[in-house]
Amino acid sequence: MRDMTGLTPKSKSATSKSATSKSATPTSALRTVAPDERSHEVDHPSSPVAQFGADKPLRLDCGVDLSPFQIAYQTYGELNADRSNAVLVCHALTGDQHVANRHPVTGKPGWWETLVGPGRPLDPGRYFIICSNVIGGCMGSTGPASLNPATGKVWGLDFPIITIPDMVRAQAMLIDHLGIDTLFAVVGGSMGGMQALQWTVAYPQRVFANLAIACATRHSAQNIAFHELGRQAVMADPDWDHGRYADKGTHPHRGLAVARMAAHITYLSDAALHRKFGRRMQDRELPTFSFDADFQVESYLRYQGSSFVERFDANSYLYLTRAMDYFDIAGDHDGVLAAAFRGIKTRFCVVSFTSDWLFPTAESRALVHALNASSARVSFAEIETDRGHDAFLLDVPEFFEIASAFLDSAGKARGLAHAKGD
Repeated sequence: MRDMTGLTPKSKSATSKSATSKSATPTSALRTVAPDERSHEVDHPSSPVAQFGADKPLRLDCGVDLSPFQIAYQTYGELNADRSNAVLVCHALTGDQHVANRHPVTGKPGWWETLVGPGRPLDPGRYFIICSNVIGGCMGSTGPASLNPATGKVWGLDFPIITIPDMVRAQAMLIDHLGIDTLFAVVGGSMGGMQALQWTVAYPQRVFANLAIACATRHSAQNIAFHELGRQAVMADPDWDHGRYADKGTHPHRGLAVARMAAHITYLSDAALHRKFGRRMQDRELPTFSFDADFQVESYLRYQGSSFVERFDANSYLYLTRAMDYFDIAGDHDGVLAAAFRGIKTRFCVVSFTSDWLFPTAESRALVHALNASSARVSFAEIETDRGHDAFLLDVPEFFEIASAFLDSAGKARGLAHAKGD
């Protein structure tokens, strides 16, 4: 089996090692930290970092120039001679750059090893795969958990509000830093799919293929409502302290856990919950007549909440959910979605899942109709499954087949040497 190696810069700066170099250290050998050292990953991550100084500010939609700032990222595979095989993977709300390697905080496998890896649709033997932690995140890219160089304290709520376009602008600066002009593909699901779509809107000449999964071109009122529920849970925690909890060495883990529990329910479906848990009791035959976790589903949600707070920052959760809420491609083009893609040459594949009520198929169809109206090349697949929104992260063979077929076809059109059938 082929090793997937990350490219580690000689120094964590914007002038570090070129993307054509190859690391001798496999990603799996990265140092692991205990959960109580999570804060170390915020500013000094165990992954490559691109740093941008005062001469290269990130211009944010809110009117602020963010400088200095850094982007943490991982890479897998090698960039080919003509730099035509680069694929950018964009992570979802609670993801990070560790898409296909052991997570340095939790020790768990990469969050998308079902799609990225040897023999998978995104095979590092064929593609140079890049995944960065988004601006506003908490795993090495500058965000509210990072130190503010102007004060020497954690940014907290002094960090400027960010948007999906801001995330993409930062990613484009990273891609420039790696010496890559155009991307063979941008791939993402959920918030990652939003980023993927924004890439083709902001940089249409730089994206050859776009695989957008379980996402939409704007956040619905229902999704904004769910996010507000989560944010209010975080802010109601006494330890949140108006976002200044880092100054006191505390963390609003109870509020963040509740936010995660509420959000996780939206990632599933009623059928999936019934199949997995039903009304089965947790380690008991009779109810306790208390508010303990009598049911397996209760215990599962509590575990999801408690494990999440080990690796994620509460303020980052506020900022990233708000960025998703503000996303509206049509709104940035006088309300006409097709206008955002007019004249675009990128090849698209849009995928939805029948049981995804967070980003239902109707929203994917609206995107496809807009792409058709703009004469873009687009294929669309609605996959029947009861696994809900999270289906794109799970073992769904039909999804893998569709992803592989799309990437293979685009690879042939791109003239990639490793495209199947060549």
